[in-house]
Amino acid sequence: MSATAPQLPAAVHTFAQLLSSTRRGARLARLLAVEQLRAWPVSPGVTERAEQIVAELAANAALHGRANGCDFRLTLTLDATAGLLRLTVTDARGEHLPSPPSECGTPLDAESGRGLLLVTALADRWGVESYPPGGKTVWAECDCPDPAASVATGR
Repeated sequence: MSATAPQLPAAVHTFAQLLSSTRRGARLARLLAVEQLRAWPVSPGVTERAEQIVAELAANAALHGRANGCDFRLTLTLDATAGLLRLTVTDARGEHLPSPPSECGTPLDAESGRGLLLVTALADRWGVESYPPGGKTVWAECDCPDPAASVATGR
């Protein structure tokens, strides 16, 4: 007699995509992230926050991380067991790592320079790491409670 062991649902979901380092690539990153997060057990509130974070990180990769002939990589990782969504954008320009918004001194009347301020406000944590040989990865994490638990408790 042959018995099949019960299969547990995957606790970790991952999505990764290379995108062109252009405004169009940044827009596509945001759209792909939203579609993927809607397919995973992620609450609408976390999905909305993640959409804005990906938009900012991808725009920065296209604007500041662009190197001729190099794409940027968007990676989404949902660890449902830990209740954590990690969003990363890796680009080819690691010589200038972004600084925390409090250190950049963007004038109040500047037309740009507030993207990481938005990431700081929306993410529970964020940071930057070197990506050898010459790139960088900017990451953000959102605590992601089980959407079923949120519905059951009314939160």
